[in-house]
Amino acid sequence: MIEKLLIICVFVGIIHMIETLAYSVRLAGLKTRKLVVALSLFNIIVIVSRTANMVQAPLTGKLGDAVQSKEDLPVLLHQLQTILLAASIGTIAGALLIPSFVSIFSRMISHLEVAGSVPKMMKNIASIHTLEKAKKHVKRPRWIILSQLRIGGVPKRLLLLNLMATTIYTVGVLSTLYASTLEPTLSKSILMSSGLINGLAMITLAVFVDPQVAILTEKVMKGESTKQSMNKMVGTLVISRLCGTVCAQILLVPAALYIAWICKLIP
Repeated sequence: MIEKLLIICVFVGIIHMIETLAYSVRLAGLKTRKLVVALSLFNIIVIVSRTANMVQAPLTGKLGDAVQSKEDLPVLLHQLQTILLAASIGTIAGALLIPSFVSIFSRMISHLEVAGSVPKMMKNIASIHTLEKAKKHVKRPRWIILSQLRIGGVPKRLLLLNLMATTIYTVGVLSTLYASTLEPTLSKSILMSSGLINGLAMITLAVFVDPQVAILTEKVMKGESTKQSMNKMVGTLVISRLCGTVCAQILLVPAALYIAWICKLIP
């Protein structure tokens, strides 16, 4: 069981690391002045996240299947909290990798333009010589950047919405899994509600958060705003995302109880 939990944590960490790095794609696009290419190329990396999610989902479900009685609930709760901790660690790892990712991803965009296709690009960058050169683009995170992050200039509403969406997305599936073990007779309806919960988080991101980031990106592209403002927004969004994974820890049990209660009310 420990090995299975470790595998789940690794996959969850990878998922949240990639989703955190997604904030920096626009930085790479601004750096190369090829934003559309950057967004398109990042979709290839997103496939890794989606694959990890497909693998970890049934493994996480198995944790709930192992609950045979109420005495097993504390063990399951501890396992789910460990998974949420992995989400926070993955987010931190993604934040630390942003400077290196922006540099390396910018080079990948250039390679894609030369190669003309993703398969040719992957073949070109897979050479030992190219991989050795990639070491030069690895950058250490500079802690001085944290001192430059101020909420001023970044809408507080945007950060709050990003925090809320991250919290819901992070805790949604795990809270429904825990709720299904609290109310075994309603387990099917509870588990089916996870899609609705995650859907609310995705709608919040798509309608309220992403457009704001896109508008600022366009302003920077047109010279109406500075790159520092974009760096500032990305940094504060990453911090709010990390806070969201921490809030998910706090809301795991209350959310599970609320979901179970709602499903009881459904006729």
